[in-house]
Amino acid sequence: MRHPPRSVLLAAAGAIALVTSAVVPVVSAQGATPACSVEYSVTGQWDNGFQGSVKITNNRAALSGWKLTFDLAGGQKVTQGWNASWSQSGTTVTATNESWNGGLGTGASVSAGFLASWSGSNATPTVFKLNGTTCNVDTDPTTPPPTTPPPTTPPPSGGTAPALHVSGNKLVDADGRTRRLLGVNRSGGEFMCVQGYGIWDGPVDDAAVKAIADWKADAVRIPLNEECWLGLANVKPEYAGANYITAVKELAARVEAHGMTPILELHWNHGQYTGNSAGCSDVHATCQKPMPDMQYSPSFWASVANTFKDDRAAVFDLFNEPYPDRATSSATDAWKCWRDGGTCPGISYEVAGMQDLVDSIRGTGAKNVIMAGGLAYSNDLSQWTAYQPTDPAGNLAAAYHGYNFNTCSTESCWNSTLAPVAARVPLVAGEIGENTCSHGFVDQVMKWFDAHDLSYLGWTWNTWDCSSGPSLISAYDGTPTAYGAGLRDHLRALNP
Repeated sequence: MRHPPRSVLLAAAGAIALVTSAVVPVVSAQGATPACSVEYSVTGQWDNGFQGSVKITNNRAALSGWKLTFDLAGGQKVTQGWNASWSQSGTTVTATNESWNGGLGTGASVSAGFLASWSGSNATPTVFKLNGTTCNVDTDPTTPPPTTPPPTTPPPSGGTAPALHVSGNKLVDADGRTRRLLGVNRSGGEFMCVQGYGIWDGPVDDAAVKAIADWKADAVRIPLNEECWLGLANVKPEYAGANYITAVKELAARVEAHGMTPILELHWNHGQYTGNSAGCSDVHATCQKPMPDMQYSPSFWASVANTFKDDRAAVFDLFNEPYPDRATSSATDAWKCWRDGGTCPGISYEVAGMQDLVDSIRGTGAKNVIMAGGLAYSNDLSQWTAYQPTDPAGNLAAAYHGYNFNTCSTESCWNSTLAPVAARVPLVAGEIGENTCSHGFVDQVMKWFDAHDLSYLGWTWNTWDCSSGPSLISAYDGTPTAYGAGLRDHLRALNP
């Protein structure tokens, strides 16, 4: 997908009137510091919705888990949130810590945000309770805080994911056995860091990764952001450079420890594009661009390859969803841009072509399997074999993305454009999904790919609205949405 749901909803909201409506922490009449303080603000508002945030400060004994409650009395309804598990019953909203941010020491703060609908009025809540203690007024807690410490989950050792290479048109392990990549995408690493919220959207500890494995998945695709990986100045240092790289390495290690293949993928990149189908006008890596950029993308892949070149279980997916075809009306120019990069029609920045990125990876000595998606957001592979990059390691696979709203979303198109590619090289559907909150379309995709012994991964293992994401799960314990149940049940049937 081109955009995580949170970015989509904010962009689709139209002209947003920025509003700040903060609740300032109150000091008691005796001058004592409140037991806890909450600052509430509306950071964006439009016709029928708004974005809000809360900043919680604990001024008493350290907490190992927290739960914030408040009432939205103006008819508002929370629809989505981040950095906490959000729910609403009647007017009462509850935000409970995620597994990674439950610890709240004395004087420490944590922030969380949400999207909500409203009509008539957007009244500001006045009473906030942290673990039962009323904030901004009370000096002593009225109920004891949770005592169960949040889990600590260092990456497990002794990973069991197989080393992979290409043999003909198959992915095989070291013993020559054919391996299909069947799993999920784990979105978050491409947008949280550059938006300043963190590194991952939701938990990525061992329990969370095990929940993916319990679906009988054997692969996890991990979208990344080149500016965060390279530590560019526009990204908060705590979410960039060495901190970001360490977080990616730890997640990949957990994925491998559960026998699953990590697929590391460049999702968002630097470069200003304001042409046809532009996702944003920002030069920074804050949306899907039509192609990688020569300024940073080769450096990104050289660094990723150096980091993982001794781990042949890791797979590299060059670029999420190229669309140089939207910038030019010439299919030949679009495919040449895709392979060769340089100065491309309709794209203002210098483009890094797929060949440039393959060369950057192989220049490090890395022999990992490489995936390359086609045009039209990786949905068009009609000329993939005619323009495929040269790989000296012979470990190149084609990548396809298929959604119910794409042009190539029928068996006839798959037979005419995908089957010829799959006869030459391994073919991986890096993303499949639908925005119906059902699984009729992905059932068709999986049936066709199964019949051709090919790989596929569902979008996405995140707790978003299944119609705007689409999202496979409603909770990080693996509880599926109606859409996700189709993939889960199918994977379990393939590997009972």
